Amino acid sequence: MDRLQQAISKARRERSASTEREVPTPVAAAIGAARRSAAEMQTEAPKAAAVERPLGDLATRWAQFKPLQVSARSIQNNRLLAFSTGETAIPYDMLRTRVLQVARKNNWKRIAIVSPESSVGKTTITANLGFSFSRMRDKRTMVLDFDMRRMGLARVLGAQTEFSMADVLQRRIPFSQHGLSHDTNVVFGLNRNRSQNTSEILQDPMSAEVLAELEEIYQPDIMLFDTPPLMASDDSHGFLQLVDCALLIAAAERTPVERIDVAERQLSELTNVMGIVLNRCRYTGGAHGYENDYY
Repeated sequence: MDRLQQAISKARRERSASTEREVPTPVAAAIGAARRSAAEMQTEAPKAAAVERPLGDLATRWAQFKPLQVSARSIQNNRLLAFSTGETAIPYDMLRTRVLQVARKNNWKRIAIVSPESSVGKTTITANLGFSFSRMRDKRTMVLDFDMRRMGLARVLGAQTEFSMADVLQRRIPFSQHGLSHDTNVVFGLNRNRSQNTSEILQDPMSAEVLAELEEIYQPDIMLFDTPPLMASDDSHGFLQLVDCALLIAAAERTPVERIDVAERQLSELTNVMGIVLNRCRYTGGAHGYENDYY
């Protein structure tokens, strides 16, 4: 009988100990929850920032970009007149040369293309300037779409991209994996979709850091920024202090002179005004015998 009682007591003790191990105390439960929370946080933590890394020499860095594909349909329908040489490209070549002369004289590199309002041809001019600069083989040019509420430059070029410039500025992807190259000496940075909080992104110190990195790594001679209309939002107002100058685009017979004056005054408070381009201004060029719709 004594042996039987001892066996029963031993079995009860083992069962009790097993139950205590399976049912945690409040302290043990709290520790377990904290560990699980920490593990979940590590799992959900964002990936490391996509910092731009220089690869090889300067020519190698520019050669790594994917090529920009522009269809004949986009060239014709979206008036990409400077895509190839010819009389229709002359106005943009003239504008390009004038921009380059003023930039060189003042040691300017970052040039914002702005307008008082939308639908004046700002993005079309930006795209054509990029193609015109590609014919200057000794110059490297970046054309970046910072009008991030729209996909204007991608639409004009008829190009598709996986990411947007907002992803580059927020270090979600390096520019080396986003830029699209034309003739190896011009690279376009486009937008895939409409970005949120664009004003805050453009004013974020990180955006200034990313631009500085791009300038240091790729050493462009000219950087063209297609920026939002001045009177549509505060996006441009927050960004223009990061550029050297701005080129104001207005539309003849559409943009009132008073609005041009207001836009010029606003620009002068934020950056240097390189000049004003009156777009869609028709006149007969006697020397070449064609109409100029753009300059």
